[in-house]
Amino acid sequence: MRLAGRTALITGGAEGFGRAITERFSAEGAAVMIADINDASAAQVAAALPGEARAVHCDVAMGADVANAVEETREWSGTPRIVVNNAGWSHRNQPLLDVDEATLRRVYDINVFSIYHMVQAIVPHWRAEGGGVMINVSSTAGQRPRPGLTWYNSSKGAVSLMTRSLAVELAPDQIRVCGIAPVLGTTGLLETFIGKPDTPGNRQQFLSTIPLGRLCDPQDVANAALFLASDEAGFLTGLILDVDGGRSV
Repeated sequence: MRLAGRTALITGGAEGFGRAITERFSAEGAAVMIADINDASAAQVAAALPGEARAVHCDVAMGADVANAVEETREWSGTPRIVVNNAGWSHRNQPLLDVDEATLRRVYDINVFSIYHMVQAIVPHWRAEGGGVMINVSSTAGQRPRPGLTWYNSSKGAVSLMTRSLAVELAPDQIRVCGIAPVLGTTGLLETFIGKPDTPGNRQQFLSTIPLGRLCDPQDVANAALFLASDEAGFLTGLILDVDGGRSV
């Protein structure tokens, strides 16, 4: 039980990568708070977990919601020593001039400002209580961008740079900050990223760019998150771990 006795707060934990992380952390002994905008799904996932788990409504674009999620977790199970900023969103794969300003702002609110809100809410507690671990889910799109997702790419580039900068600034407080950069995964956003229906032909076209020949499975991301959250990664900070089957090589 690599996370026994610890509490984890996971945003977007009701589906996709977040759900897999939630289930993996719970199986390893963590008490898990699922912070998600989808209340019904979050409650259903929490009820099915083997260990202590709860759900809290949270729109990560709203600072008040993020602060409330942290406080509800503290009241329930103490200050979360592990925070996973997983919630994310993208515009559809399309020409960059076709993405309107409202969509761009929504992408940045969910992917970038969510981390700002979480830092504001959790870091004062970690500084007062001896440290913690933050894991930010970025993307290979932020490190090796491709056409069609320019504005999303830039938001994930911001996540990766912010992760490294936070790691440097917060290290004296015994706060570790790392990131995970998955390649395209088998989640509900798959067609959004591809920009066309998920047919065998369209999928194979993308798979041909991944040396290991398959998409990222949510469990791949969950395994990486478990490692980064565990004591085994105790001397790692500022690391962006590519979970991409060689795509970024």
